[in-house]
Amino acid sequence: MHAQEGSGASLRKGTAPSVRVLIPSPIGMLGVELTGPAVSRLRINPAETERATFTPLHQVDASDFLDEVFGRLSEYFAGARHKLDLEYDLAPCGLNVLARRVLRETAKIPYGKTRTCHGLAEAMGSPDAGDMVLKVLLDNPIPILIPCHRVLAGRSEIGVYVGGAESKLWLLELERQGEQI
Repeated sequence: MHAQEGSGASLRKGTAPSVRVLIPSPIGMLGVELTGPAVSRLRINPAETERATFTPLHQVDASDFLDEVFGRLSEYFAGARHKLDLEYDLAPCGLNVLARRVLRETAKIPYGKTRTCHGLAEAMGSPDAGDMVLKVLLDNPIPILIPCHRVLAGRSEIGVYVGGAESKLWLLELERQGEQI
């Protein structure tokens, strides 16, 4: 949904249209796409051309559903929420079966814990697929909800991240501090 100057977008639970909302976060602007009652895409610091396809949060008509989604994200970034418990839908992303498997396995990594690409590949029963795991994670359409920031290149190597290395470090530190509380 493209926003027009001065107009707001709305989404009510049970409807199927997509709405794209731009929200601020400690790691930069987030472009969140919602399809019906699920997050279908999340972009960290989208490029200017893509950013223009999102409606700024202050222009979005309020709804209980949107308040819940953005409230949970805010609580997560404040360190007050360890599980987002938000529905997401990978169907609009057109992912193949293997990519879905990688993302399902990634979603199982608990808050404050990390795994390596190799460890994730082993958990999937494909110990030689570490490079493929990394490729899928770099295209993760719903980072944060599917916590690919928790996947490291190696035991002592942080690796790359769909939202940039600085964002990955920030998220890992947030969760490390949250685990100590």
